[in-house]
Formats: sequence, C-alpha cells, structure tokens
Amino acid sequence: MAIIKSFKGVRPKIGLAEQVASLPYDVMNTEEAREMATGNPLSFLHVSRAEIDFPLNIDEHSQMVYDKAKENFYKMITDGVLLQDEQPCLYIYAQVMNGRRQIGLVTSSSIDDYFNDVIKKHELTRPEKEQDRIEHMQTLHAHVGPIFLTYPKNNRIDSILNDVVINSKPVYDFTASDNIQHSVWVINATDKIDDIISVFEKSIPFTYIADGHHRTASAAKVGQKLREQNPGHTGQEEYNFFLSVLFPDNQLAIMDYNRVVKDLNGHTTEDFLKKVSEQFSVSKAMNKKPSRLHQMSMYLNGEWFELIPKEGSFKNDPIGILDISILQNNLLTPVLGIEDPRTDKRIDFVGGIRGLQELERRVDSGEMKVAFALYPVSLQQLMDIANSGNIMPPKSTWFEPKLRDGLFSHLF
Repeated sequence: MAIIKSFKGVRPKIGLAEQVASLPYDVMNTEEAREMATGNPLSFLHVSRAEIDFPLNIDEHSQMVYDKAKENFYKMITDGVLLQDEQPCLYIYAQVMNGRRQIGLVTSSSIDDYFNDVIKKHELTRPEKEQDRIEHMQTLHAHVGPIFLTYPKNNRIDSILNDVVINSKPVYDFTASDNIQHSVWVINATDKIDDIISVFEKSIPFTYIADGHHRTASAAKVGQKLREQNPGHTGQEEYNFFLSVLFPDNQLAIMDYNRVVKDLNGHTTEDFLKKVSEQFSVSKAMNKKPSRLHQMSMYLNGEWFELIPKEGSFKNDPIGILDISILQNNLLTPVLGIEDPRTDKRIDFVGGIRGLQELERRVDSGEMKVAFALYPVSLQQLMDIANSGNIMPPKSTWFEPKLRDGLFSHLF
C-alpha cells in the first residue's frame, strides 16, 4: 500500500506566490526560461534553471549552475520570500484550466514505494537527465519540483479534501498569465493528517507517475545514497521521501504528444508517401486534429494527410495498440530510420498544449520536414501498461495543467 508523510513545507510568503511560481524546469529551454524570468527576480526559475543568471554560453549542467541554484534558493529563504512551516503539514493544490478543476494532495512519498513498484512507472529514463536532477538535489539538499502522481479515486480522500476546500480559505489563490488558476490550502490538523495517511496505507495499493519519471528516479537515488552514508539510518529521515502531488485518476486529462522529424531519410516525397501507404491508408485530411484512436495526421509540404493503420499492421496488446507504437513500428523505424526515439537527434516531440500550429511552424520554417499528430493516450491505458510492468514509448503522455514549481519545496 502507498506510504505518504507530512512535511514542513518551504513555500512563498503570503502575497508572493504568483511572483514565485514558475512552470516546471523541463517544459522549456534556457532561452524560454530567460524570457519568462525577465523582470521578476522572485521567479523560481532562478532556482530550477539557474543558468539564466549566467552569460549565454554557460554549460547548464556545470557545478557553477547548481551552486547558483543553491545560493538563490537559500537567499529566498533568508530574505523571507520563502518560509518554512513550523510543523509537518499536508497541503491541497487545486488547479482550474478551461473550467476543469483537479484537486491534488501535496505530500512526501516514499522512495521505498518507488523501489518496490508500489509507485508504478510507464516510461524509461535517460541517464543524463537523471544525473542533472541528482546534482541539483544533492547541491540544494532539497526537492524543489513536485512529482505529479495519480491514484485510483477514493471517496474518503475526496471527502476530506473537499471539506477543507469548501470550509476554509486558500493561502494562495491566483490566476497565472496562461489563465490557469492555482489555489493552495494548508492541512495542519493532526487528526485530518493521520486520517489521510491511514487511508493511503490501507486503501491505495498503487500510485502512478503521471509526470516526472526523471525527478522521481533522481530523488530515489539521492535518498539511497544518503542512506548508505548514514550509519544511524532509521528510515524516517526526510531523504527517504520526495515531494509529490497526488491527484485522483478521475480528475485528470491527457493531451496529445506529437512528433516532428528533420528529414525523409533520403526518400523523395513521392517515394516516402508510397512507403507510408504500405501500412497506412493515406488521404487528404478533412480535419487536422485526430478525433479517435487509430486516426493520425501527418503534415508534409504544407498539406495535412490522414493516416489510418491497415488491418494486421499492429499487435492487439497494451503496448502494440497504442497509436504511438503503431507510428513507431510501421513508419518512424522502417521508413524514416529512427530506431530509438529516446536518443535519435532527428526526431523531436511537441506537447499538445502548443497546438498543431506549432507542428506547422516547425515544418514550414524548414527546421523539420514532416510532422505527426496523434490522438491522446487514455489514463486507463497508462495505468494498464504500468500495472502490467510494461513501458510506453518515450514521450507518450502530456498532462495539463502543469504543476508550478516554487509553491512547495521539501528539505532533506
């Protein structure tokens, strides 16, 4: 069963949350981070992406950058921008996007649950991305980016959280520049905290990583290393737990995660379309955006095409049935020569929040040659795959809204 723990959160002073809160470090590049933080010295990007405080040619993975992140983080604490709660708490984090609300529980989750597969994974991680967050966490002695987890809806947890939301005022309540509302409540009543923790321990067999596989793996490895270095290890030290936000599965929505490729692998346009048509029915698209499973769109030479996989072109199993798998196995690998999308530099991934116009832009600019738009994976598919112990293809899911960094940090 799932083990969670209250913690003494480090969070913004009342009135400063909107200035501090920033998008997660991994949904932007350095140039975009610099632009987002311009004119805002309190932006948490100065902690999560401290390379923005250096000249343009800085190596973002250098120790200087991690040291600067630590300096910026603890200066925010010293200056009173960030304050630490005096007693362990749980927190509620609600987001509203396009009229849809999701209410999450902010807690610390057990690294043992990660190692024991109580926390289910659905993606592989890349060693260099893990190492980046390991260095960041070890330097700061803190988790400053929450992991996005989900769990099977539970009526008791819903009741407790809704009671707090309905009957008390949030400590933070603001609408960010992207029109997403963020609200936070503090749960400091011992009986409520104990009740919530007990429900998870007795009734929630698994939680699932929705977003943050690299941060979770990094936090687990940092905690494991600190265990080995501590002869008096008890299992209750803060390094045994990592910052997380848990949302019930019935409140979440997954967006599409699309692909762009730099070239046609030496094929002419005519030859490429001919090869694609061996496994797909290809026609001019009436609508750019796929509206159902096994309907894909392709943008090439200023035109949108509809791709429908032919009968017998894919396996009817939890992985093979995914449109991402069908595209990879029948087109990206055999036609475009992309064997491993995790490492091949010819392919890039575009989250659905950026819209299909971003696919058009990148192809029309000449940066990319062809783009593919996919129908979103369902949350049930994600959980089924995670439960089976299988792994989804990379960049399969894009969750919105994104959690904000800076609203909660966990010291260890």
